[in-house]
Amino acid sequence: MNYLAHFGLREPPFGITPDTSYFFPCRGMQEALNTLLVAVNNGEGFLKITGEVGTGKTLLCRKLLATLDSTWVTGYVPNPSFEPRSLMLALAEELDIYVDPGVDQHKLLRSVTRELLELARNRKRVILCVDESQSMSFETMEALRLLTNLETEKRKLLQVVLFGQPELDRKLRMVQLRQLRQRIVFEQRLAGLHEDEVGAYVAHRLTVAGYRKPPLLARDARHALHRASRGVPRLINILMHKALMVAYGLGAPSVERAHVRAAAADTPSASSTGGWFSPARWFARAANG
Repeated sequence: MNYLAHFGLREPPFGITPDTSYFFPCRGMQEALNTLLVAVNNGEGFLKITGEVGTGKTLLCRKLLATLDSTWVTGYVPNPSFEPRSLMLALAEELDIYVDPGVDQHKLLRSVTRELLELARNRKRVILCVDESQSMSFETMEALRLLTNLETEKRKLLQVVLFGQPELDRKLRMVQLRQLRQRIVFEQRLAGLHEDEVGAYVAHRLTVAGYRKPPLLARDARHALHRASRGVPRLINILMHKALMVAYGLGAPSVERAHVRAAAADTPSASSTGGWFSPARWFARAANG
């Protein structure tokens, strides 16, 4: 990355791939993580986290899985847009259960149930995190609900955390899914960062990436960044990456408001920061820097 040496960075600080080493405990994210940890330790069946695209659901999911200790057996399904049998096969794979791909539904369920009971006898608890849950069909959601019926006299054999976009809430309000909706005992909604959190978020990621110089983001740049990103972490990352490119190309030691506005003008999903900019001119100067 051409700007790393210029700013004294060890690695790119604003990637969009979820990385738990960059987890930033802003108020909403920390509340959601605390809620999840309390709920799963209480043995609740279904939990739900929703939020708009880019608000950090997948990162929160990975942070949760990384926080649980060795008494837990964890499973993760990143894209559940398949039919119920495939969901069961995915769960079997996550539990390291070997099953013949051609096995019938009854034997498949029996194999999964047997393994869950064995794990419970060994004092292991099982949690399945399902990302992009809004893409699940009604039939797959119902199959998932039936799986959580498996329990001992003390607790559920399987806990499920649903992570999804707001469309998941709309889907769960449908009458076909009323039984599943009633099983959700804890839920949290992720929102964008407040403006003061945006500055702290940027500083945190820069520090993790090795930045040790004076504050990089000017106050008016922070305001422009919050306005353009609406506090959405993924958009903040995209805009900061571009703003750093512009600042580097101009030889600037910090990110100013104009750099953020140039980045926003080059990002279709960003909100307007006012005025008119030609991003091509700015990025051409950055490329020639």
